[in-house]
Amino acid sequence: MFYCVREHSEELIEKLKYVLNCREDFDRIKHIISEKAEIGDVQRAANFYQLIRYSYASGCDSFGGKPHSMWGNFPLIEQASRRLQKVVIENKDFEKLISAQDSEVSFFYCDPPYFSTESYYENVGFTTADHERLRDSLKNISGKFLVSYNDCPEIRALYEGYEMYSYERLNNIRQRFDGGSMFGELLIANYDLNERLNTNQQISLFELEDNYGDI
Repeated sequence: MFYCVREHSEELIEKLKYVLNCREDFDRIKHIISEKAEIGDVQRAANFYQLIRYSYASGCDSFGGKPHSMWGNFPLIEQASRRLQKVVIENKDFEKLISAQDSEVSFFYCDPPYFSTESYYENVGFTTADHERLRDSLKNISGKFLVSYNDCPEIRALYEGYEMYSYERLNNIRQRFDGGSMFGELLIANYDLNERLNTNQQISLFELEDNYGDI
């Protein structure tokens, strides 16, 4: 999908313009994707994107049945297409990647599996030892890091001494049987999380657009 967003964004948007948010289409597309039918890269990307947007909690398994404007996503696809022009996508162990890419101007955002929910992710193989290894990999880097976790005593103890910011968000997985259920999220960093709020720099709309590729 990301390849098609980068290389064929206009064609992808064209295929998404007149899709319907309906259960019958959702089930049909889900079957096509699972059977790996020969439908072409852009059509497969469009089908996959449709499943994400119209499924429950973006799980791609069950129809969400919620109103959603697909056209509202088109500016995001166009922005992502521009942003991906200078992006390198790697697939290697995080410890080797962090070590290879670290510098004084590096910024690492890490999104590991939530603690005690590692088994929820298929074929990931992330263990308790890997949580500790991630912490150790980030401990002495020259750049900055931001890690997001579930807010729990084990993670707070593992990253004791670092900047932390906790907040609550909707627990999408529980909304069907526990409406309004919230989930504790924890951000951990090796820098002042309020530093952008404490600067006097004013960013205009045009400056934001010009610098978008450097974010």
